[in-house]
Amino acid sequence: MARSKQILFFVLIMILIPACAAPPATQPPAPDIDQLNTAIAQTAAAAITQSMQPPSPTSVVSLTPSLTFTPSFTPTSSATATSTLTPTPEIPQISVSVSTNCRNGPGKIYGYESALLVGQMAQVLARDPTGNYWYIPNPDSPGDFCWVWGQYATIVGNTLALPIYTPPPTPSPTFTPLATVSHTPGPGIRIVYAGMDTCSGKWWVEFKLYNTGGLTLRSLNVNVFDSDTHVSNSYLTDGFKNVNGCLASTTKDAVLPEESLVVSAPAFTYDPSGHEIELTVIACPKIGQSGACIKRKIEFVP
Repeated sequence: MARSKQILFFVLIMILIPACAAPPATQPPAPDIDQLNTAIAQTAAAAITQSMQPPSPTSVVSLTPSLTFTPSFTPTSSATATSTLTPTPEIPQISVSVSTNCRNGPGKIYGYESALLVGQMAQVLARDPTGNYWYIPNPDSPGDFCWVWGQYATIVGNTLALPIYTPPPTPSPTFTPLATVSHTPGPGIRIVYAGMDTCSGKWWVEFKLYNTGGLTLRSLNVNVFDSDTHVSNSYLTDGFKNVNGCLASTTKDAVLPEESLVVSAPAFTYDPSGHEIELTVIACPKIGQSGACIKRKIEFVP
């Protein structure tokens, strides 16, 4: 009995000891590794997706230029030309209103070379000391030069810079002996400048005709040529006429041997004073400018 009580007591002790002891601390369950990896992966994906989203419209920054270019000048309308300027030739040019002789010196005493005609232009290379004559290329002979009178000239360009050309020496006058008077049968004449007359806007020279031959003269062929203007006039006439200005004229039918008389040449429509005149006379013993005619020519300046 006592033995049974001891065993029962021991059993009670064994039962009460665990019941009186403090319950052990509860440990959290170990984490599920697969679930943890899945959560990390989802978080990373969400972050990547968020970084790829376009920015909100409110986050767009608009850049506005802070500087505006303003031209520093205002274009103006172009000027309208009111006149046209004509350049002045570097070398003066000469033209004439009346055809003018070109000589080998500045004066009528020099020999004739050619003529500058109306409508022609020539360069002016020099002038004479008086300024009355101009040195130009010869219009009829390239490479040569001659002098033209400025009476009828128009010059375009500056002549003040032209050199003054010293004229060549004045040619010595040549003496032409008069024809020997012959009294043998046959025509013979001598003509001499006798003066100039005018009337109603016309001018003409007069010459004295000497019959130095043995035949009576009855008709004439007369030509007068102005070397300065190149104007030529002529007439054919039976008989010999002298016009006395605006007064009455006289006419003679024939000129006997050793007889003389004054004859009027064809008229100019301008005053030829100071011009070089060439007078050519053909005198004939028969009317109609026929028979044994004889010709004479003289030059003079009225």
